Amino acid sequence: QVQLVESGGGLVQPGGSLRLSCAASGSFFRINTMGWYRQAPGKERELVATITSGAITDYADSVKGRFTISRDNAKNTVNIQMNSLKPEDTAVYYCYLRVWAMDYWGKGTLVTVSS
Repeated sequence: QVQLVESGGGLVQPGGSLRLSCAASGSFFRINTMGWYRQAPGKERELVATITSGAITDYADSVKGRFTISRDNAKNTVNIQMNSLKPEDTAVYYCYLRVWAMDYWGKGTLVTVSS
């Protein structure tokens, strides 16, 4: 079975930075898409950023220029560097993996941006 484990969440001040990591384990096809979604209280889960195994990236408009997604295909890890954080970035961030139209999700890690 496939498991995704996030790490790196926590409390940061507005304007600060945080780096989230996700490690995927189990057996799955090496050609895939990994990324991050987030969900704030009372809102739907939304795309933050994704990256394919071919390094093609996609970012939500709200995070472009502030967040950078990367991955290590050999290690099956995906990271996101989050800079210039805003209070509206506060959410549970979920690691995501898509393989052949099958979606997998991590349990999430909480990011709180507050002074």
